[in-house]
Amino acid sequence: MLRDPTTKYRPFPPIALPDRTWPDAVITRAPRWLSTDLRDGNQALIDPMDAEKKTRLFDLLVKVGLKEIEVGFPSAGATEFDFISGLVCEGRIPDDVTIQVLTQSRRDLIERSFESLDGATSAIVHLYNAVSPAWRKIVFGMTRDEVREIAVAGAKILRDEAGKRPNTAWQFEYSPETFSTAELDFSVEVCAAVMDVLRPTPEKPLILNLPATVECATPNVYADQIEWFCRNVPNRDSVVISLHTHNDRGTGVAAAELGLMAGADRVEGCLLGNGERTGNCDLVTVALNMYTQGVDPRLDLSDIDAVVNTVTYCTNLPVHPRTPYAGDLVFTAFSGSHQDAIKKGFAAQGQRNDGLWEVPYLPIDPADLGRSYEAVIRVNSQSGKGGVAWVIEQDKGLKLPKRLQADFSQHVQAMADETSRELNAADIWNRFEATYLPRPGDRFELVDYEESGSAGNRLFVGRLAVEGEQRSISGRGNGLISGVIAALADSTGPALEIVDYNEHAIGHGADAQAAAYVEARTADGRTVFGVGMDTDIATASVRAVLSAANRA
Repeated sequence: MLRDPTTKYRPFPPIALPDRTWPDAVITRAPRWLSTDLRDGNQALIDPMDAEKKTRLFDLLVKVGLKEIEVGFPSAGATEFDFISGLVCEGRIPDDVTIQVLTQSRRDLIERSFESLDGATSAIVHLYNAVSPAWRKIVFGMTRDEVREIAVAGAKILRDEAGKRPNTAWQFEYSPETFSTAELDFSVEVCAAVMDVLRPTPEKPLILNLPATVECATPNVYADQIEWFCRNVPNRDSVVISLHTHNDRGTGVAAAELGLMAGADRVEGCLLGNGERTGNCDLVTVALNMYTQGVDPRLDLSDIDAVVNTVTYCTNLPVHPRTPYAGDLVFTAFSGSHQDAIKKGFAAQGQRNDGLWEVPYLPIDPADLGRSYEAVIRVNSQSGKGGVAWVIEQDKGLKLPKRLQADFSQHVQAMADETSRELNAADIWNRFEATYLPRPGDRFELVDYEESGSAGNRLFVGRLAVEGEQRSISGRGNGLISGVIAALADSTGPALEIVDYNEHAIGHGADAQAAAYVEARTADGRTVFGVGMDTDIATASVRAVLSAANRA
């Protein structure tokens, strides 16, 4: 690093706006949201999503409640085009959802974009071209007039292509790309020229998206830029001001929030902040920041773990455990004093009668996001959750305990290293079966069993195939599981100590199965896990103990 960075870097000039009003503004309602997970987010991945992952992510975005979704860049290639046209032709787009596509200002690309949307009930076509001095000078070698003409020419093609397809309710969006580093007067000039072509009205407004393509200054400067633009753009009531912030300086969320205070109407971003370089604005964080201030974000994030698991599976990117609201550890305190304050806060909360939330260190009730209070209290028991656990739950209905997830993830990672390819749901399930469920050659196989006795003094009598030979074993305990443990210890071994036990139903009705999970410690201190499945929960728990014994 330089001792004197002024020899290499120049500070971003402040905006002359002495009568700025945004610092006194308060966000009181949710903006229009647009997800660009399937476009900006997808293009930022080392391995872009295939059609199956794109479809899963699209379904999540709809479930969360996003009404505008940028689904891709159809002129980029057949994969993008086919996915977008497939959404339209297969009727996968709900009536209250509008998809959006992105295109550069070139005739062939714009025409291809419209072709991908043939048959759509409604759609947004998003046109962009870069306008800032660095791009004009270094990338394009163009004058301001030439850059403006690119935008105008593209707007004319939008108008004409939409006119050929009158059965679709078209909306248009224009982005003066690199807005955050462009001259404000020129950004207004280019946008006004586009407006002259598209003729927006209050009833049919044009979306003007003002991207911080590269975050170049503190978020208050971006807010000044937005307020200045809102004051100076013509026919403000005929445009929707949209924000598209990036996180190069780590303040993408703050810039979006201040931009809303400065008069913007719409926010573009990605769930959990995926995107080019350091990422796009994190829509989850912005929405839940509003929620904690008593503002309905109009997005359903009540199952935050499902959101995290779907996004990590589809993008193959981890979510940092400290990610606001969504990370595994955000509601966990390791400090004793923090834990004590949280416990006292929960105790006090139970005595309130006004319903207001006030718990130290927890700005939001974890239950509102589908998180348990147990995770908060057991402050040292958290571990990361991966996309593989979500696949198992979605495809097989198994809700793996956290420590079992961590154990299983090691096996999946080993398989990924062995195959050097993407693993699908079948691969993951096959490895899960081979690791935890009964298979030929297991040392212990359950043939039959009986349980009898009184409460606190149960007798387990079982018939097992032990290394292929049938044997009868028996043991007493205060319950079925302890009876099985005693029977193993008194006969064939191994000696196990149960550390944790979980169970749940899989599905509903008379044919529903049950799953049981045990975490056990061997005599030499190793931890082993077992999984059992059966139509009877008691039998499932016996199978889970034997599964652990097979791994001891």
